[in-house]
Amino acid sequence: MNMEKDLRLSSILIRWYEANKRDLPWRNTSDPYAIWLSEVILQQTRVDQGYSYYNKFIQKYPKVDMLAMADEDEVLKLWQGLGYYSRARNLQAAARLIVKDYNGVFPRQHKDVLKLKGVGDYTAAAIVSISYNEPYAVVDGNVYRVLSRIFAINEPIDSGKGKKVFAELAQELLDDANAGLYNQAIMEFGALQCVPVSPRCDICPASSICLAYAQNKVAQYPKKAGKQKVRNRYFNYFDIRHGESMYLRKRGDKDIWQNLYELPLVETEKELTIEELQKDEKFKPLFEAASDVKIQYIRQIKHVLSHQIIYAIFYKVEVSEIRLEKEYLKIGVGDVDDYPVSRLVHKYLEQL
Repeated sequence: MNMEKDLRLSSILIRWYEANKRDLPWRNTSDPYAIWLSEVILQQTRVDQGYSYYNKFIQKYPKVDMLAMADEDEVLKLWQGLGYYSRARNLQAAARLIVKDYNGVFPRQHKDVLKLKGVGDYTAAAIVSISYNEPYAVVDGNVYRVLSRIFAINEPIDSGKGKKVFAELAQELLDDANAGLYNQAIMEFGALQCVPVSPRCDICPASSICLAYAQNKVAQYPKKAGKQKVRNRYFNYFDIRHGESMYLRKRGDKDIWQNLYELPLVETEKELTIEELQKDEKFKPLFEAASDVKIQYIRQIKHVLSHQIIYAIFYKVEVSEIRLEKEYLKIGVGDVDDYPVSRLVHKYLEQL
């Protein structure tokens, strides 16, 4: 690695950052709790969407012990709409660990931050570098893109070898004296300047040292080995109404949307008509103790997750009498907003 190029890159990025950075609330603090909260919220989430969630969380739980003591349903409800709900559960589990093992004081050492549930190499590096200026380089999607283009790196970013190459390069390039500032600069540069599609290379301050630009191959970076196979799932939801009451159930472990509430569900291996569905063995237990059952098709929603596509059909069901298993919670129709649900179910309820 050319050390002259290293110093030039750091200087270019920091100078660009100081002139172009967005004014965001987590950039006006060195509080590790606030920075951790922002980093977890912004995983898999755009800044414009995560901004309001950060403000809601920091206002409701300004200290880590307040988050630790909160009811899980309350936390999940506040998180509703962001998706990837394991982030919220991990956030609270980590807060409880901080209270239990660190007396409510956010750990300072990188190795201790890494022990927190849901915190990986990137998040730990971001927290300790921004809060304490510790010399740990961040590597996220923006950093992959910037480095792969500047150095024309052909190793796929989704391969084991590629991840190692980028991690070592990022650490080598890190401006140790300004670790937090440099890390924020390279991430912001990737988010605003070195964007995935059609970056403005003609006005890029790093174009003079960018190998991909010199080779006219910017669009070819970063390289990827291949996409993970996507699984299709077919959900049939039944919004069962008995007078002014409706029914929810809480999803269990080891699947998407763990501990969120949803309408009674029949999952099938393929899309079925209502006539076919009524013959399904999973359908019958729902309505075998019901009378005057009237089923109405409401809508179909395609819901795309990272490695799954949910094809959901929603039915509204009116009954004069029904008895369901204990796993189903009977609630007032007007109380449904008190329960955390997936974005998919929320879309349906919004329409109603």
